[in-house]
Amino acid sequence: MDTKSILITGCSSGIGQDAARGMRARGWRVFAACRAEKDCARLRAEGFESPRIDYQDAGSIAAGLDEVLAATGGRLDALFNNGAFACPGAVEDLPTDALRAIFEANFFGWHELTRRAIAVMRGQGEGRIVQNSSILGLVPARFRGAYVSTKFALEGLTDTLRIEMRGTGIHIVLIEPGPVTSKIRENAIPHFERWIDWRNSARRDQYKAVLHRLYEDRGRDPFELPPAAVTRKLVRALEAPRPRPRYYVTTPTYLMGALRRMLPTRALDWIISKG
Repeated sequence: MDTKSILITGCSSGIGQDAARGMRARGWRVFAACRAEKDCARLRAEGFESPRIDYQDAGSIAAGLDEVLAATGGRLDALFNNGAFACPGAVEDLPTDALRAIFEANFFGWHELTRRAIAVMRGQGEGRIVQNSSILGLVPARFRGAYVSTKFALEGLTDTLRIEMRGTGIHIVLIEPGPVTSKIRENAIPHFERWIDWRNSARRDQYKAVLHRLYEDRGRDPFELPPAAVTRKLVRALEAPRPRPRYYVTTPTYLMGALRRMLPTRALDWIISKG
């Protein structure tokens, strides 16, 4: 049997990097894409094939996928959309351009790459597309409106796509992690500093908690798991004969998924507001 190929984005660290190493260990041919060329070079030194794909650069999306297809003879068995960033801040303090920027990276770029991958998979009659969503694609959280909105949009688009792709041989899967060790907070700092004028906000005092979370090392979050926990669910999504539509990761995701189904909106709002 030929080695299966997978394109994974956002492989510079965290979930993407662990997924790349984990799937390679299972015998997959892994194309570990990164946004920055320096990170691609580092992964190439580890023996990976690493195209540069920046979700905010449509040209890099097309060129990166073309590089993969040139290497595989035109085949792609799986795509794991993963790279994303956060921009903390109250919704009333978010400039609209900040939302445009985060949607370009966390949503529109994913859609562009996904559409291109579907065209390839239709030609070969099969494939898997796995979207790395979040617990924040199931329930909201204060001061995370920008990130939450991209993940809610991703959930809706992916659910629609899954229904539309029935019968094509292309499986569409969501993974929904809760707290997982990564650099997402560290990487959010430049976006927060660029877009959020917290000193002049009506919520200035409330931003103390946001600043503490962003700039101070608080150790692990409660229930935080390593990226390998996501990789284990990715393996199931890719290798199960009939994958589930969704795979939860971490206790908070299971809990919030259940509460969202069972509780009235006001009750769920009250619980989230206490978190």
